[in-house]
Amino acid sequence: MLGRKAINVVILDVRELTSIADVFIIGSGRSNRQVIAIADFLLLELKKQGIKPLSVEGKKEGHWVLLDYGHVIIHIFYEPVRSFYDLEELWIDAKRILITQKPGNKMQEPE
Repeated sequence: MLGRKAINVVILDVRELTSIADVFIIGSGRSNRQVIAIADFLLLELKKQGIKPLSVEGKKEGHWVLLDYGHVIIHIFYEPVRSFYDLEELWIDAKRILITQKPGNKMQEPE
């Protein structure tokens, strides 16, 4: 996601909280077009590795795109929509791993 300039990328470990997935990856774009571009990039890169989604939702509108890979669900939001739904608050008890905004940097856990 960082390669397409996604912002505020967060990983939530939800395996102890729900059976629908182990991990949510949440990121945002600054426009609907950018959200769609991020989704297209992820779909293509994962397809190259032989990984296909179980479901893709919201890609046409670009407000909230959901890529369901079974154990991993990727949410890509237009930033104002992300603020409205606030999944991080909804899953407040999930362990969080923040991603640095520079590609190539290692993941960092929040302090």
